[in-house]
Amino acid sequence: MSRVAYLHGFLGHPTVWDGIAPPEALTIALPGHGGGPVRATWDANLERIAEMLGACDAVVGYSLGARVALGLVAAGVAPRAVLISVNPGIDEHERPLRRANDAVWARMLRERGVPAFLDAWEAQPLFATQANVPVDVREARRARRLGLDREQLARSLEVMGLAEMPDYRGVVDARCALLVGADDAKFVAIAEALPAPVEHIAGSGHDPTLEQPAALAAAIARALARL
Repeated sequence: MSRVAYLHGFLGHPTVWDGIAPPEALTIALPGHGGGPVRATWDANLERIAEMLGACDAVVGYSLGARVALGLVAAGVAPRAVLISVNPGIDEHERPLRRANDAVWARMLRERGVPAFLDAWEAQPLFATQANVPVDVREARRARRLGLDREQLARSLEVMGLAEMPDYRGVVDARCALLVGADDAKFVAIAEALPAPVEHIAGSGHDPTLEQPAALAAAIARALARL
């Protein structure tokens, strides 16, 4: 039986995979999200995650988890990956602006706390389609997020954000399959510019784990079968 690991996104938790990942799948909490403190560098966190996962036949990741999954492929830890809503890297000249933007969010966490941060974070246009998700489902997701530690979330932004991640665009190849919400125009464009097969999740924006979990589960199964 294949051993497949599932990695959640920023503000996530292993329970986001409930009803998506099969019972035998490995789901872990990332550093800063219950999986221990955030370490000093991107590479140090990647090494810690690799230790937690052990030997895997494939890694499935969403957003931050997808970037980590891509890093595991680059490091030779995982032979293949299903990447959901992934940004595989940015140019060097983009890093200072992205770093400054992440610093603003980190400062908000430290100064105003998790509830105020979530109000601002969830109001971003990227997540507008989540208004279509039933209220009780959204409230359950928010309740889990409220239990996260503000300092560790801030550290995750500062150390595991896109500005600090290596540019993995050259790693995306036949070892990877890409999944993206059909209504997430920004990430559809990113995915379609990469040399790997892309499947669009109908009726979903950036976070299919929340917006279309059943369709996502089926798409992941198809992607793993193709790889």
